[in-house]
Amino acid sequence: MSSSALAHRVDVLGPSGHRHDEILTPAALDFVGRLAGAFGERRKELLKERRRQALRLAAGAPLDFPMVTSSVREEPDWRVAPPAPGLTDRRVEIAGPPDRRTTIDALNSGARVWVADFADATAPTWDNIVGGQLNLLDAVERRIDFTTPEGTPYRLAEPDRLPTLMVRPRGWHLTEDHLEADGEPVPAALVDFGLYFFHCARRQIDAGRGPYFSLPKLENRYEARLWNDVFVAAQDLLGIPRGTVRATVLIETITAAVQMEEILHELREHGAGLGAGRCDYLFSLIKTFGHRTDFLLPERARLTTTAPFLHAVAELLVRTCHKRGAHAIGGTAAQVPSGEPDADRAAFAAVRLDKEREAEDGFDGSRVAHPGLVPLCREVFDAVLDGRPHQLDRTRDDVAVTAADLLSTRRVGGPPTPEGVRSNIAVALGYFAAWLRGQGAVALDGLMADAATAEIARVQIWQWLRHRVVDRETVLRLLDDELAALGAAYPWADLDAARGIFERCTLAVELPQFFTPDAGARHLVRSHRGTQDGPG
Repeated sequence: MSSSALAHRVDVLGPSGHRHDEILTPAALDFVGRLAGAFGERRKELLKERRRQALRLAAGAPLDFPMVTSSVREEPDWRVAPPAPGLTDRRVEIAGPPDRRTTIDALNSGARVWVADFADATAPTWDNIVGGQLNLLDAVERRIDFTTPEGTPYRLAEPDRLPTLMVRPRGWHLTEDHLEADGEPVPAALVDFGLYFFHCARRQIDAGRGPYFSLPKLENRYEARLWNDVFVAAQDLLGIPRGTVRATVLIETITAAVQMEEILHELREHGAGLGAGRCDYLFSLIKTFGHRTDFLLPERARLTTTAPFLHAVAELLVRTCHKRGAHAIGGTAAQVPSGEPDADRAAFAAVRLDKEREAEDGFDGSRVAHPGLVPLCREVFDAVLDGRPHQLDRTRDDVAVTAADLLSTRRVGGPPTPEGVRSNIAVALGYFAAWLRGQGAVALDGLMADAATAEIARVQIWQWLRHRVVDRETVLRLLDDELAALGAAYPWADLDAARGIFERCTLAVELPQFFTPDAGARHLVRSHRGTQDGPG
């Protein structure tokens, strides 16, 4: 593919901000434009195929491991690339938005890996997106600091001993409306990937690491192949050896769950592992099969990792990864320490139990959303690993999971409790209000909520209404109650906008696939207000 064939002009429609010129350089924009020109149309076709597949499954087509790729699953010898520098030991990872304070907290947390999340933990205001890239650049250069309005300083505690940085770009379904190539918005995934790769890939290599990524929302092997081709093109354009990029894919959709090996196969020279995405998996399950009574689920708080279908996903993930030499990373613990001894003891006990279960199942590490959980997660995996960097030698040949096991909700199905209905409404509204304010990660009810949390909360309300286990009048009454409570607690909240998102994305007959395109197009603020302004 010639460089001239990739050239596409990129126009910046967003307002100029502090130090934006350091990120939005002509060369960086040209690089992003080349990627958009090369892969934009293919992305559109894959999104059409997503919709076609969803319709087929909704109409009754079986979900199964693809027969056409059975040779990939049966071939015993292929492996992903060996672990890259900084990714051999991943026993504890911390994930969060790349705002300045959170970035410093994550770098000082003691985690082995920091996942800078543009996908679910970042509200995509223009300042958040460009500012996040600036924070990554400053972090890579080890020059990042921050002082709160109250005068509290944040600095790197040990600049020479930082976690390995992994960037999570937005999903293929989103566009960045502040950048246009040939008159069309640029795919958000290519913006997040391209700007970081252009500015930081060489710097990371020179520092003994590399450009590493965590890929969200993939639904099949073709979407993994698209990412692999993006990696190849980006490396070629900047003269970086092929295979330098490494990527971990979160298994967050039911269609990706039956193509784990195929996804790793597509990413072979760039593959680093798979991760468990619990909230998104539930979200995908309800989006696809929520119209069926045999998939009626109670509130998410009752759907723990011991649920048979979620445990089946976890066991298949470990077996698949270790069969192919890839790391298996557990789900994210979302608990937020409150400072209240009794509450924290209960929260920490729940996290410990969950992480012990993952370590015993064979996971090589796990994720947390708060620095206060890093020591606990590390302690659990230290005990199981016993001096080893991972447990790739545990091949889990004892695991035999069918496609039906991945959807087996019968033993955990049922209607919600009244408290569960109210909680989902409160969480969805609280998150929508914070997201509209420019916050993508916010503490709600003792848990760190992100876009995936809001998605599962809203689709569960939709499902319960559809099956009439909750009536519309009750939901509207609770909606009024929770809006009033939200307004009393946070006077800054745009209650009308939050209600509008809830009604359009939860009360509609046809379920919108994601809330973020609707909310972003209509209401999202264009300037970042700071995480200290939000709930929690």
